[in-house]
Amino acid sequence: MKSLFKLCLCMFAGLACSCGTAEDGDAFVRVENGRFVLDGKPCYFLGTNFWYGPILGSKGPGGDRERLARELDTLAACGVTNLRVLVGADGGGGVPSKIEPTLQYVPGKYNDELLDGLDYFLAELGRRGMKAVLYLTNSWEWSGGYSQYLAWTGAGKPAIPAVDGYEAYVEYVSHFIPSREARALLEEHVRFIVGRTNRYTGLRYADDPAIFSWQICNEPRPFGEQNKEAFAEWIARTARLIRSLDANHMISTGSEGFYGCEADMELVERIHAVPEISYVNLHIWPYNWNWTPRNDPASGLRNSMEETRRYIDRHLEVAARLGKPAVIEEFGYPRDSVRYERGSATSLRDAYYACICDRLLASKREGGLLAGANFWAWGGEAHPAHTLWQAGDVYCGDPAQEPQGLYSVFDDDTTVGLIRRTARELK
Repeated sequence: MKSLFKLCLCMFAGLACSCGTAEDGDAFVRVENGRFVLDGKPCYFLGTNFWYGPILGSKGPGGDRERLARELDTLAACGVTNLRVLVGADGGGGVPSKIEPTLQYVPGKYNDELLDGLDYFLAELGRRGMKAVLYLTNSWEWSGGYSQYLAWTGAGKPAIPAVDGYEAYVEYVSHFIPSREARALLEEHVRFIVGRTNRYTGLRYADDPAIFSWQICNEPRPFGEQNKEAFAEWIARTARLIRSLDANHMISTGSEGFYGCEADMELVERIHAVPEISYVNLHIWPYNWNWTPRNDPASGLRNSMEETRRYIDRHLEVAARLGKPAVIEEFGYPRDSVRYERGSATSLRDAYYACICDRLLASKREGGLLAGANFWAWGGEAHPAHTLWQAGDVYCGDPAQEPQGLYSVFDDDTTVGLIRRTARELK
């Protein structure tokens, strides 16, 4: 790890992706003529998912400010300065497949150590010219989200996919979108977070250039054909709420795109056509979506790349009609032979990442609408202790419901070289 960090630091010290903080002029990223601009200049980036950053910034359980500084320095030195981050988890602890500690432990009540960690994290980003995409909730169980808000309204014990099965989970969370009570609780959370003032910088979050955009939800889904109309209305309503609180930052959906919208491209277009939504989101998961055999990702690599190109194309068509840029907020591929441990080979992942990176670089050269991509996820210096995360374990990028190391990029993976080269070319 140390040798890699020194190599990155020596070669790319001071390198920031083209969406870093501007020294003069407007420090907020905007959309002009369908493109991201920062201080009047085009903005393209290769970023990462770093959902646990604010937890590392905490002084309480899970916190490790020294590690946070090292991870941010390594990422910045390699040119990765756009970080997609979870604001915080919801509900109590001791729940299978859910990360700990949690930020909002009951409605409207917050763990102050984690609020402090979020403040500290944003302050550290600002010091380095980095920016965060902050998602405010989650449709999945690993941070509470939909199911926790429902439970708080008296909907009964939440179903957990790993315990009760995926169909039981979908049936449970399908009640979130129709629930005015659950959505009202989330709206109060949005007001609290977006309206917050950072205790380290004195900046209102709404005035902080370290925030790239607010994101309504990680992978918001209707969870049912019957919910599509209400889902679209909820996205629009929440976007309007955020805009009423913050006039400076962009707003995004966090959607997977086609697979997050009941396989309905019209719904994809509708939620991204909302005037307050600044850009189009999509996620790409070849292994999870069965584009490759579960036990043999090598044999499915070519098909995964072909399907990926088609998936990107479909969403760029939407972006073109809307006149908005597009960002691949998540993408990943498993380690060779679906191994998890640090040091295991990543040749398949490297080839798949190259497919995404090449497409992004081509878009930059052509002035295209594909403006960014955030790989899932940065594991950095972590050495996972268990295959599945347990309370007290280090964080490595894979959330609690997934094998630790499955999609994580550790700082000694060969993948880092590709990431570094792509970030340099995007500068």
